[in-house]
Amino acid sequence: MKRYLDDRVQADLAHKMVFLTGPRQVGKTTLSRQLIAQQGGQYLNYDVPTDRALIIHQRWNPQAPLLVLDEIHKMPDWKAWLKGVYDGKPDAQQLLVTGSARMDTFRQSGESLAGRFFGLRLHPISVREWCEQTGSTPDAALTHLLERGGFPEPCLATDNEQAERWRRQYFDGLVRNDVLEFSRIQEVNAIRLFAQMLRSRVGSPLSLASMARDLAVSPVTLKKYLDILEALYIVFVVRPWHDNIARSVLQSPKVYFYDTGLVEGDDGLRFENLVATALLKHVQWQHDVQGKEAGLHYIRTKDGAEVDFALSEKNQLTQLVECKLSDEKPHRALQRFALEKAPVQAVQVVRNARHSYTLGNIQIAAAPDYLNGLAA
Repeated sequence: MKRYLDDRVQADLAHKMVFLTGPRQVGKTTLSRQLIAQQGGQYLNYDVPTDRALIIHQRWNPQAPLLVLDEIHKMPDWKAWLKGVYDGKPDAQQLLVTGSARMDTFRQSGESLAGRFFGLRLHPISVREWCEQTGSTPDAALTHLLERGGFPEPCLATDNEQAERWRRQYFDGLVRNDVLEFSRIQEVNAIRLFAQMLRSRVGSPLSLASMARDLAVSPVTLKKYLDILEALYIVFVVRPWHDNIARSVLQSPKVYFYDTGLVEGDDGLRFENLVATALLKHVQWQHDVQGKEAGLHYIRTKDGAEVDFALSEKNQLTQLVECKLSDEKPHRALQRFALEKAPVQAVQVVRNARHSYTLGNIQIAAAPDYLNGLAA
């Protein structure tokens, strides 16, 4: 299946090294191997012992048109090593670096790669991408993704049973294996339990202090666990909007899963999580590909008024988004903030709405069409 970043990766490789990151099994290796099949090259994975030896001693084919290095962020001093590789490679050789952890947080190093790479983040399949690649209608695409999630293997599976078997193994493997790269073995069970607890807390502002008491750890330790889950692309954090960025960081975040299938809750929670993944993909496309300073937030006031999501550009709100399964009556908080934040666009995205229309200053958007209209 052709992915939405295929053409962008190829275009960027003609100018610089490319860092392609994203959740495990989201399609990075498949994309890389498809590029090699098209133009020739060599794929090496630092997790594979035979490949690791070739990587450490730089014994790959110097004539390979495309060199793909996977998971090298696990190498000590990888940034300095990679800088040397990039600066010394043949001019005609393109270099693609892939990984399933955020490279800005893994094995921090003082060595700078500034000016040498483009960073791209590969996301699960969205409504727009599924429609473009399969010819599906937006409504059918949304139904399918709510059922299967957007990761390629369960999304393309022949039945739901195969998809669920994949998901169980995927979650177990993530928490058991990948977390060890960041944390001590003694902490793995606590992080696993924390991740399991988060599955039923999607969309609600997190009280880390309360959850820390339940897990018998300190809030500081639990914050570290959340950072690990975020760095491994298991969950992502949406913080409240505030004109003062420092203040927003201190307020309670909401957490969502990259795989909507991991959410434990009713249809409304799964729908909200899917919209969150779609909006994150949208703003990160704007950031990575279009160079925009785009952000995803939510709005909540001291009196409890809340809107699910808020999009921003250059620290200015551009759109408010409230998710509903069937309710087309404008959400009271959305109406309030539409007035307070005018002329910011206010959209109520409704899963079961038959068509889109405007009520006053609120756009009631049929979810399939709204999601199909996002950037990626």
